[in-house]
Amino acid sequence: MGSRGALVATILCALWQLAWAEGGVVPSVRSRADERLFPRGPDVPDDATLEASGAKIGAVQHVRLNVFDPTIPEEDYALFRLANRIHIVTRESTLGAQLLFKAGDRYDSRLLRESERLLRDKPYLREARIRPVAFHDGTVDIEVITQDTWTLKPEVRFGRSGGRNSSGFGIEEHNLFGTGARFGVVALSGVERDSKQVYYSDPNLAGSRWHLDAQHSWASDGRSSSFSVERPFYALDARWAAGLAWRDERRIDSVYDEGRVVDRFATRERFGRLQLGTSEGLRDGWVTRWTAGVTVDERRATPAPDSPPGSPLPRDRRLNYPWIGVELIEDDFRETRNQDQIARTEDLELGWRMRLRLGLSTRALGSDRNAVVFDTRVSKGFQPDARQTLLASIGATGRHEDGALDETTISAAARYHWRHSPRRSTYLALGADRGVHPDLDSQLTLGGDNGLRGYPYRFRTGQGRWLLTAEERWFTDWYPFRLFNVGGAVFYDMGRVWGDNLVPVPAIPAGVRRNGVLRDIGVGLRLGNSRSAVGSVIHIDVAYPIDREGSMRKVQINVQAKSSF
Repeated sequence: MGSRGALVATILCALWQLAWAEGGVVPSVRSRADERLFPRGPDVPDDATLEASGAKIGAVQHVRLNVFDPTIPEEDYALFRLANRIHIVTRESTLGAQLLFKAGDRYDSRLLRESERLLRDKPYLREARIRPVAFHDGTVDIEVITQDTWTLKPEVRFGRSGGRNSSGFGIEEHNLFGTGARFGVVALSGVERDSKQVYYSDPNLAGSRWHLDAQHSWASDGRSSSFSVERPFYALDARWAAGLAWRDERRIDSVYDEGRVVDRFATRERFGRLQLGTSEGLRDGWVTRWTAGVTVDERRATPAPDSPPGSPLPRDRRLNYPWIGVELIEDDFRETRNQDQIARTEDLELGWRMRLRLGLSTRALGSDRNAVVFDTRVSKGFQPDARQTLLASIGATGRHEDGALDETTISAAARYHWRHSPRRSTYLALGADRGVHPDLDSQLTLGGDNGLRGYPYRFRTGQGRWLLTAEERWFTDWYPFRLFNVGGAVFYDMGRVWGDNLVPVPAIPAGVRRNGVLRDIGVGLRLGNSRSAVGSVIHIDVAYPIDREGSMRKVQINVQAKSSF
């Protein structure tokens, strides 16, 4: 049996066990730390009673748990104890900077729940719970319980999708000295280019709500630098925001057809934005945020050194424009587990979120054209019962000039989860994108790199695409070495592109349906990396293309680290 056959057999065997084992393949003992995260203190009234009584917050105590819990036998090993000694636990000041309450404030359970969400959103924390633990003389004491992830990463990466490999190595720290800051030096080898990167990010600059991000990379085809400093709307009730961002990049872009590079061009991009925002905060379950700013967006394309003479190029652009934006957010969040992550608390946003931004580019401000620049998106979640969740969104970004849309992309997506049991669910996803007068640098592609797992990298190109994915998912209690949570999936992908390619391509060979529907089936393992600051889910998929063409491989093996199941 070849290596592919052995991998398929291994995955099928694991899936069989996942499907039939009652509590998972090897039931694990829950961390004692996890057990501490949920109950409130004894003899503490419920939230409604505390709020009605006007209770004030007294002491705010932090329980900071290390990466591994030596109080349970499964984690009481020398290697885990050494890891705990090396790891710097997140500072109380870093955690306190995320909280939306302090001692002396009036007790508000909504602020405790939102603070939990803010903490869980941090990559250096595996879990976060906030609970009242004592009530006396009109004062309620609060306990903030967090558990760290491993944040120092000697970086070794490998990925494969659509028949192309990517790799990297370096070192990254996602919680520098326990402050929440990130620093990394990484060398990457990808499909498009090789690069070396150095970056620094501080989400709480000098203990404030300001964020600082800086990055520079040296690539085989150019370089890139970016810098931003901003104070975002960090919470639903935040009243103002401000920010400045700048990016300068040189690179070689490729145009694809049938998974092959058919043209290349050199791109120089510069982008800058200055913005201010204001809000009245949370009112009757809704937030309205107004923003205004100025954007500079420049792009210039020239022939790449190896481009054939006369190759088409994207149109140059220089857009300098003021803009105004509005965003509406409905306060409706729910907690779940085993949906997009394995054995981790997830925060679902089910409320309406609507965003609209309009800018006016004019020659009077140094632009090369008069145009209306727009960016809009609407999303909403639905949960008719505890077993079903539907998340939907629609959006558009582009320009309106000379009486028509130009370089505009319209997108719609829906994701449906049907939970059969705490450890098995059906997942359906449907997405579609339509380009209106797209340029070469906004080519729409479909292939193994973006969801059609049985086909090569960027296999189909056009001006529109859709993709349907169906998965049967298994989540287990299997926790090998207390490092990875294991899951599995059986999947079916189907999609197509339509519209002309953006560059001239050779004649279509006999038997090839350039715009036909493509389908694949496959199986995969999922490894939830809950101990790492990246918090990614490693995908190991074996996919079979049903509509195989020409010399295409009969099997595609994809290994990727993604943010969800």
